[in-house]
Amino acid sequence: MTSFFKGAVSALALSCGFAAMAAPAHAYTLMDMIRGHRERTPIINPANPGEFGEMPAMPLPKVSGPRYYTYKPDAMRYVNIAKFSEPTVTGAIASATGEAAMAPVVVERQFLAEAKVRADVNVAKALETYYGSSQNPFVWLTGAEVNDRAKAAMSFLSGVGSVGLDPADYAVDPPAVDPANPDPAARDRALTQFELQLSSKVLAYVQDTVRGRIDPNKISGYHDFRRKQVNLGPVLKLARMSPDIGAYLTSRTPDGPQFAALKEELAKLKAETAGDEPITISLDRLLRPGDSSPEVANIVKAIGKHGSEALKAQHAATLAAYSGGFVYSPELVSLVEDFQKEHNLKPDGVIGQATVRIMTGGDSNASKIEKLTVAMEQARWLPEDLGSRYVFINQPAFMVYYHNDNKEQLSMRVVVGQKSNQTYFFQDEIETVEFNPFWGVPQSIIINEMLPKLRADPNYLDRLGYEVAINGHAVPSSSVDWYGSTSNVSVRQPPSGDNALGELKILFPNSHAIYMHDTPSKSFFKRDMRALSHGCVRLADPRAMAAAVLNTSVADVARQIAAGQNKAVSVPQKVPVYVSYFTAWPNKDGVVEYFDDVYGRDAYVEKAFEATTKARDAQI
Repeated sequence: MTSFFKGAVSALALSCGFAAMAAPAHAYTLMDMIRGHRERTPIINPANPGEFGEMPAMPLPKVSGPRYYTYKPDAMRYVNIAKFSEPTVTGAIASATGEAAMAPVVVERQFLAEAKVRADVNVAKALETYYGSSQNPFVWLTGAEVNDRAKAAMSFLSGVGSVGLDPADYAVDPPAVDPANPDPAARDRALTQFELQLSSKVLAYVQDTVRGRIDPNKISGYHDFRRKQVNLGPVLKLARMSPDIGAYLTSRTPDGPQFAALKEELAKLKAETAGDEPITISLDRLLRPGDSSPEVANIVKAIGKHGSEALKAQHAATLAAYSGGFVYSPELVSLVEDFQKEHNLKPDGVIGQATVRIMTGGDSNASKIEKLTVAMEQARWLPEDLGSRYVFINQPAFMVYYHNDNKEQLSMRVVVGQKSNQTYFFQDEIETVEFNPFWGVPQSIIINEMLPKLRADPNYLDRLGYEVAINGHAVPSSSVDWYGSTSNVSVRQPPSGDNALGELKILFPNSHAIYMHDTPSKSFFKRDMRALSHGCVRLADPRAMAAAVLNTSVADVARQIAAGQNKAVSVPQKVPVYVSYFTAWPNKDGVVEYFDDVYGRDAYVEKAFEATTKARDAQI
């Protein structure tokens, strides 16, 4: 039968006369074509013209969402030092009277031409500009010695883990100068290599601490940012003239209140975990009561570390009596059951991965530190100062916050996109509130969700009261060829009590067609996990948010809705909106809260960190 259909399809493609034949009652007719009924398309068997078959149903098209990428770090290249050849006086040894006691010590610039330093394109250009001028002295050398400024800079860069960066990205080896070797050429080669390397690392730090180590747009199609441009031109001159290089570099680090809270939390957790060895439990199957495993010792150790004081007091005798055996005894089972109960797990004494995760820390300090590091990176993608008035949506928290006069004035639960229809990570400005809105159905929903129903029943949208148009001209749903392209077909739902957008929507025009809106599905807000929408952000209290951005009262918003007319009202002043994604973020009291990584995005950021460090270490 398969070969029959293949041959029949070929015959159909080559023949245009089959429709003139007398057709049986079930045959495909012109009216079927008009109505879009194609499930029973007749196929003529060339070997037996009287035999009819049916073409298999045409496969339904699908619209796929954005994807995640394999991260490709920023391009690196060797610094072009061909012009760094003129000599530079780096300093002189002075007498107590201030007069030179000997001829100036000169490090020949010509040796810069032999230095091999790879850097980000922007850093390389800044190095070439600075060292390309003989008027610019070395920054990190005084005479033939590494100066105190260089030592302070290296010390600072070794501690950048405190601001969520990786010290390995900025490490510089001291110059390999052998005091016993008087060869000035070898000395100058080592010193100029050090000079150029340290300058490249200082520039890289300044760029990274302002805009982040990684380009968010290379992580996935869900990230949409205009990457910050950092002016590196004056950095080396300012570093050379600064009386305190550490203070200068610190001044380049973001200092907004949110970043400061993340930094403080990171320092606290690192102090708590100093010298704290993590406990690992490696089980390749469930551990049941009565089983034996060498991991029982780690299980007891983990409960001793992560169990509550009350639990440990209750089972003090068991913990004290345990001597390291492999048997999962009844006493230990009772201990585990109470540990599970304490952490809202099924208290059955069976140890699986969920129990292991909690035993080894769950959101342990180590995992919190990872979230903080990612959050500090992502905070650099946003403006350092979010503004005195703005809306902040945090998807992992399933919350939105309205800030005015530099304080949080409103917060509420939200529903964000489900994992297959993720909400993007970007920033924009709120411009309009639309009351009693139409819902313009996105093409992705038309194709992925409505099309199967429309092929089965072309009147589907007519029955539900949706408005359909082809190239802007209203048509009945039943007249559309739902087997053809829908690119020129638009579908919208008029204002009503059943409208998917509810009473209002708040617009910040963007290429992702994402906005905030009301919803008739109020029960979703009672759930803890609220990644349930098609990508837009549903508000638990849309009237309050509309009143906030319009700078009006909730009563006024209610009157606009009660009028029943579709109406768009511009906000008096555009309001920045940050549609963000942070698994660690401070609340209004400055206390950092942690959230589940609902889309698994932190792992992609961490992979980008690894790829960036690897690319920076690599040699061409």
